[in-house]
Amino acid sequence: MTRVIMHGCNGKMGQVISGLIASDEEVELVAGVDAYDDGHNPYPVFRTISECNVEADCIIDFSAAPAVDALLDYCEAKLVPCVLCTTGLSEAQLARTAEVSKKVAVLKSANMSLGINLMLQLLKKAADVLAPAGFDIEIVEKHHNLKLDAPSGTALALADSINEELNGAYEYVYDRSTRRERRPKKEIGISAVRGGTIVGDHDVIFAGSDEVVTFSHTAYSKAVFGKGAVQAAKFLAGKPAGMYDMSNVIEAVLS
Repeated sequence: MTRVIMHGCNGKMGQVISGLIASDEEVELVAGVDAYDDGHNPYPVFRTISECNVEADCIIDFSAAPAVDALLDYCEAKLVPCVLCTTGLSEAQLARTAEVSKKVAVLKSANMSLGINLMLQLLKKAADVLAPAGFDIEIVEKHHNLKLDAPSGTALALADSINEELNGAYEYVYDRSTRRERRPKKEIGISAVRGGTIVGDHDVIFAGSDEVVTFSHTAYSKAVFGKGAVQAAKFLAGKPAGMYDMSNVIEAVLS
């Protein structure tokens, strides 16, 4: 049985994951952390992670960037592995995450869905073939009107997957409104749409001469991210210190 602390338990994703764990016989949600709580959860809830005195095998984090600093301090001090799902982290926080991973297992992923993580692998193969052939690369992501960060962490992960395969030669461009020039060849345009209740929609467009290849992923509910996070927590519990991602989880499932 994997004992889990849900960091950000009263957020939308926190509640989705709480429901998934309640019906999973292999996982137990032993505590939650959230600044706002009305007492409706069937487990103890602490206002901050530093106040939590419940032992656990892993923490699942779906909170907000400002809360991640204290979370990383807690994981380092208590040596509790963490599935870190919060996006919009600063460069300093990313550096701190890497530092903490030297002492305890940390799994970080911009997107927890199986489909997106398969897409990350497919894009590398596409980039190898299409970029040298002169195809332009654009990413369009769409999310609900409550999402705070833009572009999404997933959009950046998709761009990084492509750019890593292309030896980091491409520049990311988020806004062309101040430019009046032809599109440079070695750039990846990233556009963000915010509206309604869109859960998550990502299109990666390879636009060539007389043909277009598009990779698309649409999430119809937040459950796809929650299922991935729970699977990641099962995988991470008991693992040695290090930085992990969803590709490690996929490999473990397939093995």
